[in-house]
Amino acid sequence: MADERFEDHLTYPRGRGVVPDGACSGAAGGAACGDLVTIALTVAGDRVTAAGFEASGCGAVIAAGSAVVELVSGAPVLDAARVGSREVAAALGGLSVGKLHAADLASDALHRALGAAVRAGAAVPAPAGAERTLVAMSGGVDSAVAALLAAEGGAEVVTVTLELWADEDHDGSKSCCSADAVRGARSVAHRMGLPHLTLDLRAEFRAGVVDPWLGAHAAGLTPNPCVRCNGHVRLDAMLDYADRLGAATLTTGHYARKAQDGLLRVAADVDKDQSYMLARLDPGSIARLRFPLGELTKPAVRTLAADAELPVAQKPDSQDLCFLAGTGREAFLARHGGLGERPGDIVDRAGAVLGRHRGAHAYTVGQRRGVVTTGGTGEPLYVLGTDVRANTVTVGPREALAVRSLPVEDVVVHGAPARIRAARLRSHAAPVAASLSADGGELLLGDAFAGVAPGQLAVLMDGDTVAGHATISRR
Repeated sequence: MADERFEDHLTYPRGRGVVPDGACSGAAGGAACGDLVTIALTVAGDRVTAAGFEASGCGAVIAAGSAVVELVSGAPVLDAARVGSREVAAALGGLSVGKLHAADLASDALHRALGAAVRAGAAVPAPAGAERTLVAMSGGVDSAVAALLAAEGGAEVVTVTLELWADEDHDGSKSCCSADAVRGARSVAHRMGLPHLTLDLRAEFRAGVVDPWLGAHAAGLTPNPCVRCNGHVRLDAMLDYADRLGAATLTTGHYARKAQDGLLRVAADVDKDQSYMLARLDPGSIARLRFPLGELTKPAVRTLAADAELPVAQKPDSQDLCFLAGTGREAFLARHGGLGERPGDIVDRAGAVLGRHRGAHAYTVGQRRGVVTTGGTGEPLYVLGTDVRANTVTVGPREALAVRSLPVEDVVVHGAPARIRAARLRSHAAPVAASLSADGGELLLGDAFAGVAPGQLAVLMDGDTVAGHATISRR
């Protein structure tokens, strides 16, 4: 029976060469594997109205593309969003291990096309009387448990994973936003019985996050790409997507809470707290966000995942910037920003040359690694500042890093400036007592703080509530 189904799709492929008018397309595969499949489909309202495919490579890819067209043509959008590699293989009567790759590619192409079609104009209303939430799935344990808790709380759950970056030097297995991560997140969602969609934001991510990150390094600043991504690209796009799907809320696996006034609040597990990375969200966006992990610890989250037999229960957390996974920062700057090695002088505060560096853009205030000189005293030296125009790195003793005030720009305060009582100057640093100057251009610190770099975010706090934010400037 398995051979008959497979041969039928291979001999009489459904929809091969068909591109419906106004279709959105998704492709998967390519030169690396020799197989390529493209799915084209149209969505009207809450239903897939037409579908077609094209494929090149092995026969299994052609059969898988045909199976996808048959499975989703005329189906409700959220039923099509439940079609994955397992369903494609089953429609072909089962596939050998060597042919499962074809089902993976066809599923990847389907979900890229379906995600694009939903974004382009679908309207998928929630059932009458039901609360629908869109859950941001990264493929890790936190987002999986967030989806689990949302479903247990009575919401109808739809999941989405963002594809943000693709690069031949990129290790997709170590990233939360690669094609590999999307496939893993989809597998977890389908295992939980949840529909899953892929949202391709690679162009927006490059323009809104990576290019500004490269530009900031070229200017000698130390940027916060995750803050920019959450505040201007990723969550805004998912909230728009939630509207298309009839979801009133967006649920994420971030460790954060909401205060009574609707602003962000630090998570109960301060070691995992991510409110710093979410600080640039506006109150309107925060109102629609749900943080079911805000009161939990990481061990408790892993226990919930294990109890639910989720395969990601013990999956390690991502440690690097998602677009750097598998490559070093300096290599990335050279490859994508043209910021290669540019040897220059390491100098002390008096201007005396102490050594050489690889390029001022590769150093940040407070850095010790890569500063090989120890000066005449034998004490370790730290980066006190960089000048990318002169291509110099100024170093000094650790105590010289301490500051009691900081110039700031792009200041946003939710409420009266007088409510600012403290500031967090690094993502996991303890808040330091702080207030804004009368003109709002300076952050006055109650205690000295070491290692603050221009370009970084200062999160303005009122107790454990995020009451605003500002960017540390070079002035």
